[in-house]
Amino acid sequence: MTRIVVVTSGKGGVGKTTTSASFSSGLAMRGHKVAVIDFDVGLRNLDLIMGCERRVVYDFVNVIQGEATLNQALIKDKQVETLFVLPASQTRDKDALSMEGVEKVINDLKDMGFDYIVCDSPAGIETGALMAAYFADDALVVTNPEVSSVRDSDRILGILSAKSRRAVQGDEPVKEFLLLTRYNPKRVDEGEMLSLKDIEDILRIKLIGVIPESESVLQASNQGLPAVHLTGTDVSEAYKDVVSRYLGEEKPLRFVDYQKPSFLKRLLGGK
Repeated sequence: MTRIVVVTSGKGGVGKTTTSASFSSGLAMRGHKVAVIDFDVGLRNLDLIMGCERRVVYDFVNVIQGEATLNQALIKDKQVETLFVLPASQTRDKDALSMEGVEKVINDLKDMGFDYIVCDSPAGIETGALMAAYFADDALVVTNPEVSSVRDSDRILGILSAKSRRAVQGDEPVKEFLLLTRYNPKRVDEGEMLSLKDIEDILRIKLIGVIPESESVLQASNQGLPAVHLTGTDVSEAYKDVVSRYLGEEKPLRFVDYQKPSFLKRLLGGK
């Protein structure tokens, strides 16, 4: 049975699209058939991070408005055979999305045998974000360890519990998972960032993973490569752990503890 996963946050710039790309790639790397949809009509970044921007001919809005078929618009990922990207439109207005149109695309993807449909939501509570959240079975709520980001995530949790289809129809609630990105244990230790416990106390949803702060994320984005493919890096390992936990496996949390340098290292100028 197909699961619809929305990757969402209240605040922009927290790593939603990076997460959508790596999470969907990670699921596909585990053998699942995955479609990832960019709901950010007018901006469109997912195709850049997935490295398929030059292969976009038709987009999500073209399909909704009957100007192209789903098969014409879906782009097969270059890295993983079972992953497909449905890009957003750069030239249309956000009002081009309709509830009926989005529902038809999702139902058609289900009929095509996709195991997971990952919805890369725009930030905040605009039309695209509300539609991505409405159809969700599961939600990855992405936040940074800062007060404004955590507060805005709390608002998104309210929308998921009140305005999703599951809430409207009185079904089992959307499964909510907290994903913490750009976490720097040293800065947490120095009081510059909220701690893991602080964030969990505020949001009170299940923590699915912590993605460490790393320059390799930017390097991957510039190469058009989801960070999960950066073999051997902390970021790649962290995203693989997230996928494993989502699939029900037990994985200890990594990259969350600050190891203070030894006296000798500090003496020699180590940080």
